Amino acid sequence: MELEYVLPKDIERRSFELIEAELGDRKLPDDIRPIVMRAIHTTADFDYYDNMYFSDGAVQKALSAIESGAVFVTDTNMARSGINKAALARHGCTVECFMADPDVAEKAAAEGTTRAAASVDKAAGLGRPVIYAVGNAPTALIRLCEHIKAGSFVPELVIGVPVGFVNVVQSKELIIESGIPCIVARGRKGGSNVAAAICNALLYMADGRK
Repeated sequence: MELEYVLPKDIERRSFELIEAELGDRKLPDDIRPIVMRAIHTTADFDYYDNMYFSDGAVQKALSAIESGAVFVTDTNMARSGINKAALARHGCTVECFMADPDVAEKAAAEGTTRAAASVDKAAGLGRPVIYAVGNAPTALIRLCEHIKAGSFVPELVIGVPVGFVNVVQSKELIIESGIPCIVARGRKGGSNVAAAICNALLYMADGRK
């Protein structure tokens, strides 16, 4: 097999060309296309063409939140690290992950819950528009649903892409049923890298609206 020589600065562009070619006649609406494409690019998994769910108006809601200087909250430091900091700064946005905070660990231990759930409680007190990105912990999605139902914390957008087996599928469906603006990878697939990729896709889309 002959290797293809591609300059480092052109690797991402070439990757997207190859994804386009492999998708062939399968088309996506313009408002979700960049997000699905970046999820595929991050994972090399074309299942994201079929399993990505977007609630009505979710992308526009997210872009408006970004333009208002939203804070992105992630359930892993890996996802936090993967979000483009220059793109955040261009929009006056920030990113937080509370999973390693001592007060979160103490609250989780005291209440017999997970740090992911306690992190949601902490995010509820931020007092800013929040885009909540979950790539690992279904318990974060479950706690978000509890807050949404109670009206105590309603993010501008929930990105629900935890990966795994225990309560993963169920928690994603709960978020969809909650009526919150959401982007969800239905089924078992997902991960911190996918959560970060979706956040970056939204930030880059917001760049195009400036």
